[in-house]
Order: sequence, then C-alpha cells, then structure tokens
Amino acid sequence: MKIATWNVNSIRARIERALAWLARQKPDIVCLQELKVVYEAFPLDALRDAGYACAVHGQKTYNGVAILSRAEPADVVRGLDDGVDDPQARLVSAQVGDLRVLSAYVPNGAEVGSEKYAYKLEWLERLLAHIESRFSPADPIVLCGDLNVARDDLDVARPDAWGGSVLCHEDARAAIERIRRWGFTDVFREHHPEGGIYSWWDYRMLAFPKNDGLRIDHIFATEPVAARCVAADVDRAERKGSKPSDHAPLLAVLAD
Repeated sequence: MKIATWNVNSIRARIERALAWLARQKPDIVCLQELKVVYEAFPLDALRDAGYACAVHGQKTYNGVAILSRAEPADVVRGLDDGVDDPQARLVSAQVGDLRVLSAYVPNGAEVGSEKYAYKLEWLERLLAHIESRFSPADPIVLCGDLNVARDDLDVARPDAWGGSVLCHEDARAAIERIRRWGFTDVFREHHPEGGIYSWWDYRMLAFPKNDGLRIDHIFATEPVAARCVAADVDRAERKGSKPSDHAPLLAVLAD
C-alpha cells in the first residue's frame, strides 16, 4: 500500500498535474492540503474517473483538505469537532479500510508573536486533544499533511536562516513533538535518519535549484502502521516543470 501527502497549493491550478501524478505513482491513499476551493468546486468527477473516491473539507480561496482513496472513505469527520467556532477548513479524517486517515493543514503562523502564530499553537493543541479524545496509540492511524513545522534542524537546509521562524520556532516544534509522542512515529525520519531531504521550497530566490528547502510535510503513523512501513521518499520530480506547487509529495509504502 502506498500513502502520500501533498500540499497542492490550489487543486484547480494543479489538477492536470495531479491527475498525471496519480497515474504515474498509483498511490492507494492521498492526503491533499491547501485546496483553495469549496466542496462544490472540487474536481470530484475527474478524480473519480481516475479511480479515487474523495472525502473533502473545502473553503473558498483558502485552506481546504481532502483524502483520496481507492476504497470508499467511511465515517468522514470534517474539522476538529470540538465545539470551537472556527471556519478554517484544516482537518478531515476518514476510515479507509483498516486505517484511520487524517489529512491536516496546520496554520503557517505568519510571524512569531502575532495573532496568527498564537492561533497556530492553539490549533496544534486542539489537534492533540482531538486525537487523544478519539483514538488510542494501539489503533492503526496515519496523520498526514502540511504540518508547517520542521521537526528539527535535520529538516532545514539553512538552520541559521530559518531558526526562530514560525516553521522552526521552539514552541511550534514542541507542539508537534507532543503530538508525535502521543503515539506516532515519523515514518519518513525512520527511513532517512540523516535528514537533508526536503518537501517545500520557496518559489523565490531559486530556492528549489539550490535545494534551499525544509521538510514541513509529514506522515506520522501509530505502531501498527509504522511497523509495516518499508520505504518513504519525497517525489522531487513533482516540484519541477511548469506551474508546480511549492511542495513536493511525500510518500510512504506499507507492506500488505
């Protein structure tokens, strides 16, 4: 089984690339982020024709998350479902076969000390509470997405330049670590403990050709799933060519 996560940075702008990528990689489950469309504008028909059922939590212009799967998603939950009045579409989860799959788009945070950064930290705590209240580490769960945090400096090409930013700040890293320590394994790190492999590069300053990137996209899995993970990689080829997303897909392969 192949699982992927990809911030597409507008599904409408990237649909042809996405369809070609799905045909090439043939993933079983894909978590998408930053759709930038409402449900009614999401390309359901094109993706169904490509062989994928979809669970979508959309939002006009901003945010938006989805799960694509070969099997029909069941028990779909949109949002954190915690009673907080929050219009931002940043989490969707569904049961896909024996897996509970969560696709998350964590707030960027803008600047450390800003209201948006406070919202980022609050949202991460709400995500942890959502997980703690519904699941056990013994359950087969995958949390995939653009978590907008590089876990440590192994995930950053230039730590001196990014240190203290919203993507690397110690408070954001601590919040991600609390989620991971609940019972998740960073399956990509397990296969690439040396670091130095990135999933996001700024569009500016020739960041991609220089490989001046960060790994802020992650696949976290509980032990029943992590034990099955035999490979993980970033599809750098999808960051090349005409009008790419600024993120490349991150993939994990599970033994049957």
